[in-house]
Amino acid sequence: MTASPVTERRAYPARERDSHRTDLRERGGSRPVRRAGRPSTPGPADPSRRATYGLDAFTFFIANLQTGFGPFLAVYFTQQKWTQSDIGLALTVGSLVSLLGQMPGGAFVDASRSKRFAAGFSAFWVGASAVMLAAFPTYLVVMLAMAIHSAASCVLTPAIAAISIGLVGHANAGARLGRNASFSAIGNALGAASMGAVGYYLSNDAVFYLAGELVIPALISLRFIPSRRAEATRPAAADEAPTPPSAGGLAGLLKNRALLCFAACMVLFVLAHAAMLPLVGSVRTLRASETATALVAACIMVPQAVLAVTAPFVGRLAQSWGRKPLLVIGFAALPVRGLLFAFVSDPYWMVAIQVFDGISASVLGVMVPLIVSDLTRGTGRFNTALGAVGTGMGIGAALSTALAGFMADHLGSQSTFLGLALMGALGLVLVLLIMPETRNKGADERGSA
Repeated sequence: MTASPVTERRAYPARERDSHRTDLRERGGSRPVRRAGRPSTPGPADPSRRATYGLDAFTFFIANLQTGFGPFLAVYFTQQKWTQSDIGLALTVGSLVSLLGQMPGGAFVDASRSKRFAAGFSAFWVGASAVMLAAFPTYLVVMLAMAIHSAASCVLTPAIAAISIGLVGHANAGARLGRNASFSAIGNALGAASMGAVGYYLSNDAVFYLAGELVIPALISLRFIPSRRAEATRPAAADEAPTPPSAGGLAGLLKNRALLCFAACMVLFVLAHAAMLPLVGSVRTLRASETATALVAACIMVPQAVLAVTAPFVGRLAQSWGRKPLLVIGFAALPVRGLLFAFVSDPYWMVAIQVFDGISASVLGVMVPLIVSDLTRGTGRFNTALGAVGTGMGIGAALSTALAGFMADHLGSQSTFLGLALMGALGLVLVLLIMPETRNKGADERGSA
């Protein structure tokens, strides 16, 4: 019987054993140690606090700045002894430029290599136009300032949306857009209060100097957003078909059935919505003119408060529920609001009814850019499509006020409210029948992983 050989195991002293392991690592190369679940560098879905707070502040100050171009314009022009026809013409110039500039403004942002530069450039000119109004209230300068403000705003709005989605990635865009809407509502409310106080205690032209100065903290806030994060984009999901080069063109947008359906729904919504609050103001003025201004102010503040509180919640729900259920809620609130206005005359109840306007504003403030982003994902035409939808909404708003005025003169205010409610109900039916769910759940889950 042959004994099996015994393998001798050499015992190394501790110091020699450590040097032996070191030699093996030097020859074989060290293997990097990775901790599971912790990426080495943050991606678009987890921006730094600095970038997040920077975008919050930029949205807030821009809302403050834009508030100066609201009702304060008519007050300022009246103080300058302008006639009502001149005031109407100046406001019309701004409206026309805004309507015609939506798609070119979005296309400019799409073509821009730096969305942050586009936002800063347009914000500067919005502030400059406010200073022009205050410093040179002559007819030609005012017309030029109104055109500059509207054109710059057509670039600023899609630029903020593009920065937001680039910052967090498409999978988390709902929460970020909800946060934008909340800070914008807070900025609008505080801007109206501060500018009202400035106009009351100082002068009406001081309102526009204040608006011009607000561009400075806005631009400082924009510096907190790193350019590489603002331009970040998510790669397409593995199961998403590659987009052909022609699909991102204007012809491709016109062939996007879901986008056209959404635009049609939004035109109907705005057609019913835009004239409702002005009609409330007119009705209240006829009944009790001394309280009409306070009532309209309260009717503006209530939706802003609802929007500020609920918009972040809506953004989070959009990621879990999907887009269509929330869109249905936002559209359903409009006909309910119209029906209540038709049969309610108590001023306190009229203010309370505006909660429904806050619900619609909260939902659509998040859903409009989010759904357009869903429908143009991978085409490179998000901002152009957003401008196209905005153009349709602008046309609907212009037709709404004209149609409601005609109906109120010939049929009365109650019938007009009922007619607006009916148009809102038609928009709701259109959403239920033809609007698809646009969230790509699988792609979003992979994008947030």
